[in-house]
Amino acid sequence: MSVEEENRRLKKELDAAKEKIKELEFKQNQDDLPLVPSKSTTACLEADCGTALSVVVIGASGDLAKKKTYPALYSLHVHGLLPPNAIIAGYARSKLTDKVFKAKISANFKGGDEATKADFLSRCFYFAGQYASPEDFARFNTELLAREKKSTVDYCRSNRIFYMAIPPTIFVAVGKGIQPAAMSKTGWNRVIVEKPFGHDSESSAELGSQLSALFTEDQIYRIDHYLGKEMVQNLMVLRFANQVFEPLWNRDHIKCVIITFKEPFGTKGRGGYFDNFGIIRDVMQNHLLQVLTLVAMESPVTLSAEDVRNEKVKLLRAISAIKLEDLVIGQYAADPNGSEPSYLDDPTVPNDSVTPTYACAALPIKNARWGGVPFILKCGKALNERKAEIRVQFKCPVNNLFEDLSPNELVLRVQPNEAVYMKMSTKKPGLVGGVAHTEMDLSYITRFEDEVKQLPDAYERLIYDVVRGDHNLFVRADELKAAWAIFTPILHQLEREKIAPIVYDFGGRGPREADDLINKAGYVRTTRYRWRVGSTSSNLEEKLGSSL
Repeated sequence: MSVEEENRRLKKELDAAKEKIKELEFKQNQDDLPLVPSKSTTACLEADCGTALSVVVIGASGDLAKKKTYPALYSLHVHGLLPPNAIIAGYARSKLTDKVFKAKISANFKGGDEATKADFLSRCFYFAGQYASPEDFARFNTELLAREKKSTVDYCRSNRIFYMAIPPTIFVAVGKGIQPAAMSKTGWNRVIVEKPFGHDSESSAELGSQLSALFTEDQIYRIDHYLGKEMVQNLMVLRFANQVFEPLWNRDHIKCVIITFKEPFGTKGRGGYFDNFGIIRDVMQNHLLQVLTLVAMESPVTLSAEDVRNEKVKLLRAISAIKLEDLVIGQYAADPNGSEPSYLDDPTVPNDSVTPTYACAALPIKNARWGGVPFILKCGKALNERKAEIRVQFKCPVNNLFEDLSPNELVLRVQPNEAVYMKMSTKKPGLVGGVAHTEMDLSYITRFEDEVKQLPDAYERLIYDVVRGDHNLFVRADELKAAWAIFTPILHQLEREKIAPIVYDFGGRGPREADDLINKAGYVRTTRYRWRVGSTSSNLEEKLGSSL
């Protein structure tokens, strides 16, 4: 190699190193941004004025984009959490004019005034193209690059986020379209993918392998919107910032843990889509299992994404694959009064479908902290209420000094009406005395009245974290592999043997067999108590009902 060629090579490497340093500096600026907007936030966002940020929504004409992605981006804009030069680009197959497209996405916007809405929409544009066409993505890239240069002072580079609001079946085709045709050549690229991440261990591994051939692991953000919910995020603070809880957080004091997700409606005409997955894949294997990891994992070394996810993976690997005797599945029938159809009445569902719409599973964790403590995951459609909660039941006192005792329970209400409350026993006021069942109550609606009105949507928080480059609330590849290992064997058995789910009434509590499984696990169901949002009264007559 000549001296001249060597100098050119060294100069090229030096330029690449300078670009890398700039990228790391910008990432550090983004990582330091506070969640609540302030003057310093705006200053930090404007600091690197030569860098453009584009958020590309793939599948922009679909329901997910309309109902979740664009409203979340708009809310970030309202709160000043997007760079002032941000461009929001929509890409889909539908032939839509910009006017029709903007009217469609803005129908779900909340907050802000008309000027704010107009400003946000001025940053949006729509491009119609085929998902598997590198040529269409190349044309899209040309238009996007022109807009980035126009929007940014002293333009020098582009950072891009690709949000795949599309079915997983076309993730790879789209990935091949945007890589390299629409990927930024001058800045970082980040790709958000939505669940389901495969159908079982094998398909998940195949999808992961195909995506990793197109993108690096640090570029991929596997979104589970449940991790963005306020009360789920509170788990880390509750556990590790309060000395009163952590010493009790083990098999010596806790009897069992129940994580519940209930919906009061059925598939609503989406049965054809749902029937391909079922409630275990749709809710339990991802949302509820993710919550379980935060409840049960060991304290991470730091709050960095890798340290937190390392502990989650360790926990998942300590959970054995589910056995049939530890699982109850159900499928909803029609409402007894005839007002709601059964699952099989959905015209998009096969008449002989055995897909479960309800599941209750007991998962043992084989480690020193939790050995012998059952973790119950329970989820279903067409049940008696909308609710998601975490219920930690403690063991009863061993001295038996009092009659009519119920176990203490720490309950985290994820939705609706976010709250943390501790069920406890206290003396009844008055001369007669006795034991009353009451609670220490932290209802967000009463304690954080102003803040509750402005709680960010889960998607809003997660997209903001992608902008900041924070992987903390996203699923890592080995975490996904460990999660599928727990569920794949039982899913294959259910499908291979065509095990019929237990029929339960629309609007009920689900199969009675699920209660039997929960009772077998040792849970003591309190039947004379019901928590009320923000309640300060311990009058049992006002709280008659079920706690579960």
